[in-house]
Amino acid sequence: MGSVVSSAAHTAVPLPAAALAVKILVAGGFGVGKTTLVGAVSEVPPLSTEEVMTAAGVGVDDLEGITGGGTAKVTTTVALDFGRITIDEDVVLYLFGTPGQERFWSMWDDLAVGALGAVVLVDTRRLDSSFGSIDFFERRGVPFVVGVNRFDGLLDHTEEDIRAALDLDPEVPTVLCDVRERASCREVLLALIDHIAARFAAQN
Repeated sequence: MGSVVSSAAHTAVPLPAAALAVKILVAGGFGVGKTTLVGAVSEVPPLSTEEVMTAAGVGVDDLEGITGGGTAKVTTTVALDFGRITIDEDVVLYLFGTPGQERFWSMWDDLAVGALGAVVLVDTRRLDSSFGSIDFFERRGVPFVVGVNRFDGLLDHTEEDIRAALDLDPEVPTVLCDVRERASCREVLLALIDHIAARFAAQN
């Protein structure tokens, strides 16, 4: 049984010897909280490819309505985020956060290889930024749940309104969450595991 020694922000968590490894993608539009979710829930120090945004993104990246921890967003993921969480002795999730900007979407096909499911994070202030992610997984038949990130604890629309705006199929779960809180992120991932299991059972 292996273990990982983590930083002060993450406790060392043993890795079950016979656990099922499940690859999960964390996707969504630019600035919806993907890096924050992976960092909040990972039991090991997360790998992040955050870089400071430069003048090259001016006129390309839409920063309207986007904040980072209450301030203007100044960094962005340019490749992927990576983290790990042990659900129980049988299941370990490996989380791969995708870059949000459209110019990096070419990486998504590679990241999606072997993924059993996905979390699509949405920002109710900018729901249109999530359409590309939803379409990506629908076209590939990858099970996903929608995590509605409540920035500053606010929810501008009802869950029914959000589902209608995103044109979600009835079986796609939506989960309200705060990606800064580990327990809240874990609930989103548990909802995804249940959804994957239900899809698998229905196909067999």
